[in-house]
This record gives sequence, structure tokens and C-alpha cells, in this order.
Amino acid sequence: MVGAVLEASSAHKGRTGRHHLRACCLTTGLPLARADEVLDLVGLGPAADRRFKGYSLGMKQRLGIAAAMLGDPQVLILDEPANGPDPEGIRWMRHFLQGLAADGRTVLVSSHLLAEMQALAEDVVIVAAGRLVRHGPVATVLASVGGDQVKVSTPEPDKLTAALAAAGATVTADGPTGLRVNGTTAAAVGDAALAAGVPVHHLSTESPDLEDVFLDLTHAKAAIR
Repeated sequence: MVGAVLEASSAHKGRTGRHHLRACCLTTGLPLARADEVLDLVGLGPAADRRFKGYSLGMKQRLGIAAAMLGDPQVLILDEPANGPDPEGIRWMRHFLQGLAADGRTVLVSSHLLAEMQALAEDVVIVAAGRLVRHGPVATVLASVGGDQVKVSTPEPDKLTAALAAAGATVTADGPTGLRVNGTTAAAVGDAALAAGVPVHHLSTESPDLEDVFLDLTHAKAAIR
């Protein structure tokens, strides 16, 4: 029912990938043919007869997943699966895990690589100092600490600030010509600048990412530790 990868380097260095998986099959009562099936599943078929000590960290991660998939589990638990693979391997990992989830399986991933988790996960759980601080769909968690922020640069920041404040937006200075605006949209900022006759040199929208949210939610608890 459950397959887990907690340590990707737990195979015997002198064994080949195929022999490692066959040993796992013998200890769990699975047919030896299952070893070749999962090797192909994770893209290690061509490296099946190479010794584990010659595997890259990304290949070791794939072999660990292959071992976890031997029993065709409905739940897969992974610790730091994106730690080690190259960019191509990380993309493969993301698509592979999302494919398992799309098939109706549950995939639980623990990781500190928050940008990758934002791209991978449907739901996130944030824990700090042993306590649950936030959980839910990624979009909901991102929105929970504040919405989008507009960045604008103008040679007349005071004039634009007055115009935006009159429209109900919250404005803070960001350097000599820059402003950060909350409570409105980039289009509204542009319209306000046009109405006030203020030139705009830069205008963009910044959305919070999972790293920002994590640090914001865990900062106080981390300080206690």
C-alpha cells in the first residue's frame, strides 16, 4: 500500500541496479520480473547492469523510487526527491510524480526546495518548530499572507503616491524613484499615473512565492528555536 524513499543512497555499492531491486523483490515476495518493470518505469533500463557506486545522485534517486514502486503502491512518500538531480532530472521527477497523482495515487513529498514544491504540489503543509502553521491548496496558501504587489518606477514618485493614496491604495517607497503598491492592480496604477500626468518608467506585478510565504509564516517560530 505504501512505498517510501527516505535515503536514496541505501543500496549496496557493489550491486547493480537490477540486482538491488531483485534483492528487494526476494525480501517482499514479489516476482523478480518486477525489477525490470520498475527500472523501465523510472528510465534506468539502460543502466540496469551498472554498479550502484557508479550511479550519479540523480540516478540513485530514481533507483530509490523504483524500489518504492515495486509493490505498485497507492501511497508514495519521498524525502527530498529533487535534491541531487540535474535540471533535466528534476523536470523528469516532477512529471513522474504528477503523473502518479493523476492516476489517483497519493504522493507525499518533504522538501526544503520550495520553488520546486510550488511547481510540483497541489497542496502544501508548512510545519515550523514541530507545529502546523498552514496547509491547503498552493494558491490558497500563497494568498493567505497577502495578495499581489505592484512595483512602479517614476521620476515623480510623490505625485504618483498622492494620486494612488487618494484612490485607496497603500504605497511604500522603494528607492528614490520606485514605489510598491498594495490594494490595487497594475492597470489601475497605470490609469492613475495617466490621469495625474505622471510618466511611468517601469510597471509590474509581483506575486508572493512559496519561499516568501514559508519565511513569513515560520520566522517567529524559527526565532524561538
